Amino acid sequence: MIDKIIAFNKEFVANKGYERFLTSKYPDKKLAVLSCMDTRLTELLPAALGLKNGDAKIIKNAGGLVIAPFDSAMRSLIVAIYELGVEEIMVVAHSGCGACHMSYSHFHDMMLERGVTDQTLDTIRKCGVDLDTWLEGFKDTPESVKRTVSTITTHPLVPRDIVVRGFIIDSETGALEEIFP
Repeated sequence: MIDKIIAFNKEFVANKGYERFLTSKYPDKKLAVLSCMDTRLTELLPAALGLKNGDAKIIKNAGGLVIAPFDSAMRSLIVAIYELGVEEIMVVAHSGCGACHMSYSHFHDMMLERGVTDQTLDTIRKCGVDLDTWLEGFKDTPESVKRTVSTITTHPLVPRDIVVRGFIIDSETGALEEIFP
């Protein structure tokens, strides 16, 4: 598949397919969106929010979560605020999310089947990584959105004038439901 993508890319560049995507690194709407990496949202999310290329910084991970105050999602939001001029943040979870009910125990046997050993997992734990927390999803989507919004709004590096709001988007229709604290 990667070879096919590389071949497509050569044609894309040769035909100047990139021209319609040209923009600056600064989000025109001074907006960052933290959302899930679910493939159903790849085009639906920006379309349902009325965003075009260059409008917003879109940060995606499994579940659209900030799982710790200094994880990579939070780092990206801090960079977006201070370096790129973001003034508002939308946390957008979605219906039918695979991260709902996700857990380390769910992945453990699959990891072993793919060649990861229990010894490797024990070594990771001894290095201070709590795999149960790190691979934990959530049980309640609205509560997960509230927790992520709270982590962002109470973060010591996030200025108090940054607007942070949480939503759940319907994975089929794109309808937004605001989740209030």
